Amino acid sequence: MKRQNSSNTFLNMEEVQLTFEPYGHFLHTYSYFSKNDEWIVYDTRNEGDKIGETCCIEVVNVKTSEVKRIYTTSNQSKYGPGVGAVTFHPKKDQVLFIHGLRSARQSKPYGFSRRTGAVVNISSPGIIEHLDARDVTFPFTPGALRGGTHAHAWSSDGKWVSFTYNDEILANLEKSGQKVKDLRTVGVMGPFGPVSVKEDHDENNPGELFTVVVASVTESPTPGSDEIDRAYEEGWIGRDGYLINGKNQRALAFLGDAYTKSNQKITEVFLVDLPDDITRADSNKPLQGTNNTRPNCPAGTHQRRLTYTEDRKFPGVQGPRHWLKSLPDGSEILFLMKDNKSRVQLYGVSPVGKQVRQITHNDFSIETAFTIAPDGKYVAYGVGEEIYVTALSRGQTRRISPKTDGSHSGLQSIEWSNDGKMLAYNRKVKSGGKSYFQIFLLKQR
Repeated sequence: MKRQNSSNTFLNMEEVQLTFEPYGHFLHTYSYFSKNDEWIVYDTRNEGDKIGETCCIEVVNVKTSEVKRIYTTSNQSKYGPGVGAVTFHPKKDQVLFIHGLRSARQSKPYGFSRRTGAVVNISSPGIIEHLDARDVTFPFTPGALRGGTHAHAWSSDGKWVSFTYNDEILANLEKSGQKVKDLRTVGVMGPFGPVSVKEDHDENNPGELFTVVVASVTESPTPGSDEIDRAYEEGWIGRDGYLINGKNQRALAFLGDAYTKSNQKITEVFLVDLPDDITRADSNKPLQGTNNTRPNCPAGTHQRRLTYTEDRKFPGVQGPRHWLKSLPDGSEILFLMKDNKSRVQLYGVSPVGKQVRQITHNDFSIETAFTIAPDGKYVAYGVGEEIYVTALSRGQTRRISPKTDGSHSGLQSIEWSNDGKMLAYNRKVKSGGKSYFQIFLLKQR
């Protein structure tokens, strides 16, 4: 491991526990600080796979530890509706989160294709609006989708939202034995709404933004090609896209599952350039799809593969689950992969090239998702319940959190504050014979 020199940037860091109540305080993977770093938002899960059973969204004050509940579902049961994965708008006191269908019940429970993106303003707790329209009634509606969006991420200007998507129409066809499959893919919501649909409290709802899929997937990718059967873990490239031919191009990076010439699945880094107008469809490819085909990408989207790692000793993106992230100027997209000694390291690739750069050279594996500092100079991640920071220009690494005493577990969801002066994260803390996810801060004394 290359250790950092005499920089005082991360000396004398103090760990502070913010939440204490005996229930979960589950942080999303990114962007859970309010615009002024006054509040952190979270859902009340205590396990990652329990969104469908989770009732509530809360915020905690960074300075006072005051907790406010800002949303509670109606008629919550183990079948739904469920809420979770909540993130703050970058410019407003507004939060966005997964919301299961309000009519969720035993016969139609919360699921991958049965959820939407809902927003709540902090000044109007309890009142939700749906960002994405949902329409599962043929012939469907352009600007609406027919399934479930999740893991929403705002663009830096707060005008666009990315997400991963599962389609209920195709899921039902797959269950009936049809050749089509519900393949996870990536989409965006853009400022071209609102989108009206015939509202049905059981299934359909209107949305404030225009919603489309933007990644192309296929049931049977050709081995050795750039075709994929899954797109996921996306991230916006740069604050303003990336620079190409003298202009900024809005784009998303995402992970895609391709197949080698020997037909072995391999996960690689992909990119899709987005058109300025996502409301236009290509000829004979309706945005909303048909009753036996998946939704289509807008005219002007351009998908391409950035990494080709089949010949490496340990090929493909690997390591803990993580979302792709880029430097603020969009010049490099970061991801995790194993080195030749099978240790998970951080790597980068340019959106305009295919050359991969190894960033960390640690003598240990990175064990959590990573977060990039707002100034683009450092990346933070977890190893063995402790937080490490690497200088992106030099690859030098140091531990910045205090030594743990073994009483806490489950370090996850590390994120920088907007001013770059604090890191927040989850840890499980024992209480009354059980362990609950609590929120911690790491800041200078």
